[in-house]
Amino acid sequence: MKTVEDFLDGQILLIDKPLNWSSFQAVNKLKYALINKLGLPKKFKIGHAGTLDPLATGLLLVCTGKFTKRITELQGQAKEYTGTFYIGATTPSYDLETEIDQTFSITHIDETLIHETVKQFLGEIDQKPPIYSAIKKDGVRLYEHARAGETVEIAFRKTTIHEFEITRIALPEIDFRVVCSKGTYIRSLAYDFGKAMNSGSHLTALRRTKIGDYNVINAVDVTAFEENLGKEI
Repeated sequence: MKTVEDFLDGQILLIDKPLNWSSFQAVNKLKYALINKLGLPKKFKIGHAGTLDPLATGLLLVCTGKFTKRITELQGQAKEYTGTFYIGATTPSYDLETEIDQTFSITHIDETLIHETVKQFLGEIDQKPPIYSAIKKDGVRLYEHARAGETVEIAFRKTTIHEFEITRIALPEIDFRVVCSKGTYIRSLAYDFGKAMNSGSHLTALRRTKIGDYNVINAVDVTAFEENLGKEI
C-alpha cells in the first residue's frame, strides 16, 4: 500500500487517460484525490510527462513528489500511438475538433499507394504543427490565433518517425501504428499523409500505447486509481 511518504519521495503513475479529458484535468483529479484521501499537502508536486489532446486516449505518465524532476527525461523518450486516419477530407484542426472544410477524391488510392506513401514518412521529417495546438507564437498559443480567425506563419520542425505501420485498410479509413520522437504531431502526420497521396486526411482516433518502456496495458484509469487509494495499487 502506497503511503504519503511514497508519493512525496516520488512515484511514476501510469494513467489511461479517458476520451474528452484534457491532460490537465486528469492530473488535477489525481492531485485532489491524493490530497483528500491520503492527506498529502496541498502544495505537493505533481505533473505529467507529455500532453495528450482531449480527443486522444491512452498512456499519461504522471510524476509525483521528487520524481517531477524526471519529467523532462521521460518526455524525451520515444512514443507509440495507434489510431485512424479518415482519407478524403480535411479539417482545420486536422482532427475531429473542427468540422470538415474540404473533400477530395480517393478513387485513385489503393493499398500499393498507401504502403508506398508510408515510406516517405520514415526517418527524420519536416513537420508543421497544427494551427490548433498549444505552441506559442508571439506569446499567444496557436489555437487562440486559430479561434480568433487569425492567420499566422508556422515554422516547420524536425521530428523522427521510427516506425510507421498500416494495420487496417477499409477506405476511407486507415488504421496505423506509429513510433515517433518527442514533439511529433500525429494530427499533422494525418494531414500530410493525405496530401502526399494527392487527397486529404484527418485524424479520427488516437491512442498512446507506449512511452519508452512504459506500456498502457499496465495503466489504470483515473477513477480506478482514486477508488484504490489506500488499498494495494
